[in-house]
Amino acid sequence: MGVAIGTLLVFFASQVGTPGPANMTLMATGARWGLRAALPFVGGVVLGKQLIIWPIGFGLMTLATSVPWLFAALKWISAAYILWLAYKVANLRLGQGGETGPAPGFAAGLVVHPLNPKAWAMITAGFTGFVDPGTPALTATAVLAGCLLGLQLLLHPVWTYAGERIARTVAGTPAERTLMWTLAALTVLSVAWALFGGG
Repeated sequence: MGVAIGTLLVFFASQVGTPGPANMTLMATGARWGLRAALPFVGGVVLGKQLIIWPIGFGLMTLATSVPWLFAALKWISAAYILWLAYKVANLRLGQGGETGPAPGFAAGLVVHPLNPKAWAMITAGFTGFVDPGTPALTATAVLAGCLLGLQLLLHPVWTYAGERIARTVAGTPAERTLMWTLAALTVLSVAWALFGGG
């Protein structure tokens, strides 16, 4: 009984570190407001995944067999929310410190992962693929939660800072609109992959 921590970390790193709805949102937020202003949002995104891990670890997914329509509805509602974020990203204009309002805060970040189909799929795959049968739920959930928390604390700020650095190069240039539409398109593609490609 136990958790295959080494391979689990590789799997989670491949998911947390690659483009997805959350990372595209983080990059766009960093591009618009800069890493420092976006840190509360980043913190919310990091901790928001814990709101998924613990319920799944203690049996939430068993409801999928008894109430399948509920999970199907949640999947599409989640996708719609992320696509709305993509629309917002496409219409953002860069330039930290502008007069269009403050950066999104902790609460806004907290809901990103619970409404992210890629996050649900990744965590479910973590439990089904890397946890030995018979492992106590508390042990398995704590290990997965700790691994994800550490990786997110490392990688989510990197995506946000990458957005800030890119913004310094393209803000106010013709490439600015192209960048924001590209980020939005990548967000849409990541949602499509999560929904239809097994993301």
